[in-house]
Amino acid sequence: MEQDMKRFKLISIAILTLLGIIIILQNTEQVETRLLFLSITMPRAILLMGTTLIGFALGILISLFFQRKDHEPKKLP
Repeated sequence: MEQDMKRFKLISIAILTLLGIIIILQNTEQVETRLLFLSITMPRAILLMGTTLIGFALGILISLFFQRKDHEPKKLP
């Protein structure tokens, strides 16, 4: 049973890595991105990776925030 889970994880990682490489290779054209007063030209793959990392970090922070709220001791009236 444990070996099946390891095999599943390995296959999942391989598929996600291959998918990531395909996305990067297909999105190499330059795009202009404006953020407030800045204008930056970068490959679309970098922009996708950056927004994904920002979303991932926000998801972790929000889950940690709600997890701490659940673990706070309740005050008696």
